[in-house]
Amino acid sequence: MEARTRIPGQGEGSGARPADRLVVFGITGDLAKVMTFHSLYRLELRGLLDCPIVGVAADHWTVDDLRKRARTAIEACGETIDEGVFERFAARLEFHSGDFADAATYRQLASAIGDARSPVFYLETPPSLFGTVIKGLAEAGLTDRARVVVEKPFGHDLASARALDEEIHSYIDESQLYRIDHFLGKMGTDELLYLRFGNTMIEPIWNRDHIACVQITMAESFGVEDRGHFYDPVGALRDVVVNHLMQLLAVAAMEAPAGAEAKTLKDAKYAVFRSVENADPAHYVRGQYEGYREIDGVAKDSKTETYAAMRLEIDNGRWAGVPWFIRTGKRLPVTQTELRAVFRAPPRLRFIDPGHRLPEPNQFVVKLDPSTGTRLVLDAHRADGAGPQPITLDMEFAQEGGEAPTPYEVLLLDAMRGDSTRFTRQDSVEETWRIFQPLLDAPPPVRGYAPGSWGPKVAGELLGSHGMWHGPWVPS
Repeated sequence: MEARTRIPGQGEGSGARPADRLVVFGITGDLAKVMTFHSLYRLELRGLLDCPIVGVAADHWTVDDLRKRARTAIEACGETIDEGVFERFAARLEFHSGDFADAATYRQLASAIGDARSPVFYLETPPSLFGTVIKGLAEAGLTDRARVVVEKPFGHDLASARALDEEIHSYIDESQLYRIDHFLGKMGTDELLYLRFGNTMIEPIWNRDHIACVQITMAESFGVEDRGHFYDPVGALRDVVVNHLMQLLAVAAMEAPAGAEAKTLKDAKYAVFRSVENADPAHYVRGQYEGYREIDGVAKDSKTETYAAMRLEIDNGRWAGVPWFIRTGKRLPVTQTELRAVFRAPPRLRFIDPGHRLPEPNQFVVKLDPSTGTRLVLDAHRADGAGPQPITLDMEFAQEGGEAPTPYEVLLLDAMRGDSTRFTRQDSVEETWRIFQPLLDAPPPVRGYAPGSWGPKVAGELLGSHGMWHGPWVPS
């Protein structure tokens, strides 16, 4: 199955050379194990992979070791392997061992891919190594016609994001740099954008005149588990809010892009971020689930948040006065990510018996994970109760249109095609850090919460007159 239609347009892919090598630095690591091998295999399955894949890592592996790891990783993702497809995929794999700080590693790589005209270098490394690897590639003459893909996080605050950008751009320019945020590869993100602008029953009411507030929830029922060393210096705000959830906010709040080019979509998102006021620590709740400090790699006196909830304001003509509430946390009751627009309450309906409650505000929900779907919450009379009651109109996209590609399938294919539409731009990265810098500079105390709860109870007070947190919608 071919990748789904671009939303909107085809970005920059039409003028870029397709990749003739995909070089993955850190291919022996966890990300490749849980994401990369499976995504590349699925691209092979769909007939969309057409270049060699070169792995580079410090481990002293053979190419057979790499192929065995690939098979194990793909099977661990629940994929039933087609032997013919895997044989084609495995034949693409090459491996080179080397120290990322050693110039000899890049000379060896240059010799191995000497005939490549448009290589894509994918850095599955910590951000602290981005500069080291890109410098090594540049000094070996490998970046002139290359694209470089880097993982999040891009910095840990505004100053570090700017410093990292300056370091990288001393070797390559912005058009060559592809910053991954896997939320931009999710089907639900595309669908939200199209549902807003492609339906005349939605777009005219998608504004401050009709919407009372917007709630974004990213709930995870699992904890940090064996990732304490990584998670404790980061926390929920840096891990998912400043990147993933702000990308979702931008798609929900932006104006319609003026054209199909990647730049127009990025400009529209940047305009949203520029309009978001600095976050206020007084409207920020931090939580930490009980037992977190006992995890290996977590400091015994850790103040890291595993739960974050906040209120943001967008100061522009479409959204002025509409609060955006964001919450995320680990060890919550369910795993679910959604965006929910809560509409303004209707006026008093005098034909309804005053003893019955007034109809609940309408809601429009787009869920993004673990599956994609939409829900409308309306009020209606029902035969099983007196007076009006909420009804729901639900649709699961998998039932209507089939299974979508996984986010990393979408993003890796885009990178190999040279389409930067779904990748973040430096000015937007800096704006999102600017928004949250006050929360990093003056964080409120961290509050404990019980695993399986919805986090600190005080988070409910953020909504004030806007009632309560709704959902998330978990299909039965």
